[in-house]
Amino acid sequence: MSDMTTIARPYAKAAFDFAVEKGELAQWAEMLTFAAEVANNETIKDILDSGYAADKLTEIFVSVCGEQLNEFGQNLIKVMAENGRLKALPAVCEEYLLLKSEREKTIDADVISAIALDDSQLEAISQKLEQRLDRKVKLNCSVDETLIAGVVIRAGDLVIDNSVRGKLDRLSDALQS
Repeated sequence: MSDMTTIARPYAKAAFDFAVEKGELAQWAEMLTFAAEVANNETIKDILDSGYAADKLTEIFVSVCGEQLNEFGQNLIKVMAENGRLKALPAVCEEYLLLKSEREKTIDADVISAIALDDSQLEAISQKLEQRLDRKVKLNCSVDETLIAGVVIRAGDLVIDNSVRGKLDRLSDALQS
């Protein structure tokens, strides 16, 4: 997968720079997200593997995407097809969204708790993370009863495991070593 990221990064950076220049960050995020979903479709994957010429792949891809792509989005598809890189579109989208989040100083944080958290608890977690990470935090909450109690927070590379299950796992590891 790291090979795909290496391939995707220059395309994502070019799309990002263009979107910043035109003031269309959100529109490009929507276009790339849609194009990535199209590229992940099994039928489209088969077509990409079939060996069609680049202009035919571009035509097929653009016709499937329809009005979701503006002329510049279609041009990106054309360039990627000419270079045999349409399979990298999901990774391009992922890299683009990372660049967009970095510019907007936002981050998604997954909060997994043993029980549903109330609004005041979520607000406290959000404030502490914003303070620690110096960015706007969007919380994605879920419940996992196997945690027993506590929470696990994942925001980018940061993982905070304050669950009973995590503490028991660490205690078990310490006792076994």
